[in-house]
Amino acid sequence: MKTTALRIYGKKDLRVETFELPPLKDDELLVKMVVDSICMSSYKAALLGEDHRRVPDNVKENPTIVGHEFCGEIVEVGAKWKNKYKPGERFIIQTAMKETYEAIGYSYANIGGNGTYGIVPGFVVEGGYVLPYEGDAFYYGALTEPISCVIGAAHSCYHTIKSEYTHVMEPVEGGNMAALAGVGPMGLAFIDYIIHRKQKPGMLVVTDIDDKRLARAAKLLSPEMAAKEGVKLVYVNTGGMEDPVSSLKEYTNGEGFNDVIVFAPVKSVVEQADALLAYDGCLNFFAGPSDTQFSASMNFYNVHYYSTHIVATNGGNVDDMLEGLSMSTKKQIDPSILVTHIGGIDAAAESVLNLPNIPGGKKLIYNHIKLPLTAIDDFAEKGKSNPLFAKLAEICDRNDGLWSLEAEQYLLANAEPLDA
Repeated sequence: MKTTALRIYGKKDLRVETFELPPLKDDELLVKMVVDSICMSSYKAALLGEDHRRVPDNVKENPTIVGHEFCGEIVEVGAKWKNKYKPGERFIIQTAMKETYEAIGYSYANIGGNGTYGIVPGFVVEGGYVLPYEGDAFYYGALTEPISCVIGAAHSCYHTIKSEYTHVMEPVEGGNMAALAGVGPMGLAFIDYIIHRKQKPGMLVVTDIDDKRLARAAKLLSPEMAAKEGVKLVYVNTGGMEDPVSSLKEYTNGEGFNDVIVFAPVKSVVEQADALLAYDGCLNFFAGPSDTQFSASMNFYNVHYYSTHIVATNGGNVDDMLEGLSMSTKKQIDPSILVTHIGGIDAAAESVLNLPNIPGGKKLIYNHIKLPLTAIDDFAEKGKSNPLFAKLAEICDRNDGLWSLEAEQYLLANAEPLDA
């Protein structure tokens, strides 16, 4: 079986290549990856190459496949798993495994989200990381992994009971929460999850320095929607504020925030988060930096006397993925609000390498078609000369400008196939 995949050879060295997969072993699965959602972590891996913690030191000689937010179908089942999996079943994978720091999308030569076909190693199947997906839209499945990351971030927030050596997990119910630099795709996923989960803050203040991004967030996840769920949602542009900390604390009557989530690896934002914490407050550093020497100041007087905490998460776990799947299936959250661009595997390398410079949210790569990376907002203009985009524009317009199952199905049926 041949596969066409985006492979990393080193720093900023990504190549789409076709090569032969090895024969399937009894404890493995041969799978078809339909769609992958590009993650900023893939950009960081491409930037750092072999210096990235998850990328092998010998990647120049033994390239690995990029992509870890994907959904597809099982093609062939090794003898060991004949009673558990069947060809044609849809699946997703939790790539953050507790047994190893290696991960699909960084560390393996024969499996990754940006490939047409791949082989899932036996220990990944054995560990229970291959999860059945029964949804209709492949991209919903692909976005389960990033959603699991923000779910994990929420679950990892913790607080303490005075004079007891106990960590009480979860954000403070009915408390004050802030999401700094929080209107990127992961920030939107977090907002959507937080206002629709069972244990909610009383107030969520979301900051950014871009009015356009804030306006889009407020349209997709409005304060009115949040209010119906019992959460006061406030969007704030801190770009022009002389003293952002004092201004933001005014929303809490000067008490500060119980939980602060940082979505950008920026020194000033981290330090702002620290200064915003209330007594027994928790700072969750969600944003992973690419700079291995990244640092910021933290008030350790407050750590000692005001019981402030810091925590960080690196992905979700299987339970987080199952929670995300359940909420999206029940329409409690909507992964579609994260998607702003669509492309084929021929656009994968350029999209990953330029990700920080491409505005908008999640970029979906459909591995079995050829298509330049295109913003949904540009479909109508491109549709003047290309009937594929004209129809996609019509479908998205009927869905409030969002990507949808109908759009995905039309794309897969009508776009130029990779093997054309």
